[in-house]
Amino acid sequence: MSGSLSYHALPTKKNLARSFVAALVLIPIALLAQGLAPASPYSDQGELSKAEESVLSQGAVESIAPELAAILGVGSDRLPVKLKSFRTTDGISLAFAVSTNPRQKGIVLSALKTIADKMKIYSVGTAWLTDRSGTLRRTIAVDASGARVLPDSSRAAEFKNIKAFFVKKLEATGPAITSSPSPRMSATAAKRKEETK
Repeated sequence: MSGSLSYHALPTKKNLARSFVAALVLIPIALLAQGLAPASPYSDQGELSKAEESVLSQGAVESIAPELAAILGVGSDRLPVKLKSFRTTDGISLAFAVSTNPRQKGIVLSALKTIADKMKIYSVGTAWLTDRSGTLRRTIAVDASGARVLPDSSRAAEFKNIKAFFVKKLEATGPAITSSPSPRMSATAAKRKEETK
């Protein structure tokens, strides 16, 4: 009788083992499918995400010159952007530009003053490459001779100030987005996301 019992139990154990293996195979596939769901390349809770949304919905259509795009590391062609800019009392133009090229994502912040002398017109100042997260990716200095890459630490304080300016300015003038969670909910959701990592 024990022989017949083990004979009938053996196929059941095989079926359970197959089911278990199938479950192990399907779990990563399900997780991969979740990861492939349409999503923004950056977190919706990024420091500059609302400012970016405001510029994309209300900004002017412009482009960044190929030489500046190249030195910023966002391609070698003219980069199409949506742009919002504000002029300070001392003639410096503070600009927030969002790439509209799906292959070259990025946000360029700049503080540039236009200089016109007898020979040419040029800009002087600094530009920074960042993204929705607000993380500094590259710093460049612009002057009459062109643009050059600087160590990020050399203008980090200025970057922090211009970023804060745009967060305050663009969130105040940005469109009302009803689907966005409140700041309190965002903090909770961000905390939950960190806990699950």
